[in-house]
Amino acid sequence: MSRYLKVLGLFWSAAIATEMEYRVNFLLAALSSIGNLIGSIFGLFLFYRTGYTFGGWSWEEALIVSGIFTLLQGFSSTFFAPNLNRIVRHVQEGTLDFVLLKPIRSQFWLSTYTISPWGFPDLLFGGIIIVYAGEKLGLQGGNYLMSIVPLFFGLVILYSLWFMLGATSIWFVKVHNVTQVLRGLLEAGRYPIIAYPTAYRFFFTFVVPVAFLTTVPAEAMLNRTGINWMFGAGLLALGLFVISTYFWRFALRFYTSASS
Repeated sequence: MSRYLKVLGLFWSAAIATEMEYRVNFLLAALSSIGNLIGSIFGLFLFYRTGYTFGGWSWEEALIVSGIFTLLQGFSSTFFAPNLNRIVRHVQEGTLDFVLLKPIRSQFWLSTYTISPWGFPDLLFGGIIIVYAGEKLGLQGGNYLMSIVPLFFGLVILYSLWFMLGATSIWFVKVHNVTQVLRGLLEAGRYPIIAYPTAYRFFFTFVVPVAFLTTVPAEAMLNRTGINWMFGAGLLALGLFVISTYFWRFALRFYTSASS
């Protein structure tokens, strides 16, 4: 474990040093994050300006869901997208050969090799929205801590789904559009899952588990969720992570390398 942590430190320090050579990009990323956040809040405002509520969710409670979604976006832009989107390119260009030859687990290398600071503004603005709404609702420190575990489960679920889609490039080579479809479906997490019709709620809970990414952590913060949902989120996260590991090993059996 200590060896992997040292490698991780080397990966990320080198990646940040490289990315910060283009500091104007950080300003552009911050402006983009502000624009997306304004658009998300404005979308909520269009519903709530007439007194309408999402199945009993107040304006501040819906803001918490939006803030968690922004956090998720920031985490994805910082850790997931820079790494998992490159799996397809490694397969296309044959550079996956070099990854497999390294004395380290290939899944770990592909998942953590680089980091992008351009997702930091989303992490910051998402946190600000959550704290602002929490102050309006009178939430205490314990409320925020209660959401950490389901939020972690949500990140594991998202990572596992994203990684498995990237792994399918070994068969299909070009699956960029599939990952974009996944990210598009995740946009549903901007709002509480109760905002959608019953059929969509079923789809976003049991088919593409968007509900576990934003709504369940928000409900945990608001002391609304039960132990069954927490247990279900943990079980789903663990199951998908294990499946992603075995799926990657299975996919590698069909990888013929660039030289064969």
